[in-house]
Amino acid sequence: MKTVIQIALAVLIVVLGFLLINSIMKPINFKKVQQKRYNATIERLKDIRTAQEAYKEMYGEYTGSFDTLINFIQNDSLPVVRKTSNYNQDSLTEAQAIDLGLVQLDTIKIAVIDSLFGKIKYPVNQMRYVPFTDQAEFNMGAGSVKTGSEVTVPVFEASVRNYILLNDLDQQLAINFNDRWKKIGDGFPGLRVGSLEEATNNAGNWD
Repeated sequence: MKTVIQIALAVLIVVLGFLLINSIMKPINFKKVQQKRYNATIERLKDIRTAQEAYKEMYGEYTGSFDTLINFIQNDSLPVVRKTSNYNQDSLTEAQAIDLGLVQLDTIKIAVIDSLFGKIKYPVNQMRYVPFTDQAEFNMGAGSVKTGSEVTVPVFEASVRNYILLNDLDQQLAINFNDRWKKIGDGFPGLRVGSLEEATNNAGNWD
């Protein structure tokens, strides 16, 4: 009987130890996964912002369509001014040199994807999808708002909510994180760049 009790106590100690370690490691592991997903998602949102700003520079507005944005990146070109010169900068200003024909300005076109990203085989078609999800798409929209000085400016917003980004993790820890994030951020329960409600200079809510 004494041996049975000792074995039972040993098993109980092992089980309690496992439960204790698991309770300590669970939030630590959650934080690691959450941060990894946030980092990847922020980089994707930054790429969307880069593409949107180039699109606006070309067309004067943002787009709320990923199809349009991706087509722009894959098939459009951006004008780039190339300058060649041959003059003594100590004796002439650049404006004077241009007037004298000593500086030539040529406009060339560079593919948008090369100009913006300069990456070999940049995964343009993946831009619409939230990392670490089963091809869940970012919400994206475009419009215009009036600033405090009554000037109408174009705006866009791309976002994903935490319940999508963290949906396969421990639900209680995800809920707790979501509540904390809303308090320390801008109130949005997830990650977003830009805003359809105000001119934010296309800031991300992680900045």
